[in-house]
Amino acid sequence: MTAPITVVIAEDSFVVREGLRRLLDDGDDIDVIAAVATAPELMQAVARLKPEVVVTDIRMPPGHATDGITAALDIRATTGAVGVVVLSQRADASYAQELFRSGTAGLAYLLKERVGHREELVRAIRAVRTGGSVIDPAIVEVLLHARHRTDTSPLRHLTERELDVLAAMAEGLTNKAIAQRLFVSESAVSKHVGTIFHKLGLDEGAGLDRRVSAALTYLSSNTAPE
Repeated sequence: MTAPITVVIAEDSFVVREGLRRLLDDGDDIDVIAAVATAPELMQAVARLKPEVVVTDIRMPPGHATDGITAALDIRATTGAVGVVVLSQRADASYAQELFRSGTAGLAYLLKERVGHREELVRAIRAVRTGGSVIDPAIVEVLLHARHRTDTSPLRHLTERELDVLAAMAEGLTNKAIAQRLFVSESAVSKHVGTIFHKLGLDEGAGLDRRVSAALTYLSSNTAPE
């Protein structure tokens, strides 16, 4: 049997923290090895316990600002093998830009309203554990449309359908899943994906992660959303 993924939770609300612990413990695929309330405690737990993945709130003590994002970036910089899932109360473009400013590998950004669905949270945990990326579709929509409106955005060259495909790609969906969502053929999705890569200048050397990078790297570059 495959060993469970070891996880540390960081959330200052006791109710939410214990809810997350119980949710993730409800299965044999995740092992919550610690649950802490502050960013410094999170950093200490990561150093001591060496989890595979961290699930953290954005706003935590001591600053009650973006301490979770700061901790996430520190963890990725110092222990690149640890994946991080960041949870937010709202779809804030500036938070996403801050989190993904240096790259997307091993990072996920989800809205807290999603965590009631265990499978979505576990999917994100599995993705970041292997260096993948996941971003909440609501945040993708905010970022895509904000970028699409700017004159200098590379996304201005994309059609509405290509934007829909790009948003689905950022969620980590396969071409087959995108086709099912958009009610088009898988071959049509494949053509859209190829066109998106071409328009955004993502060559073959970018590897598989370019699917997410197509949405996130360009969303977090140059100008800020309106």
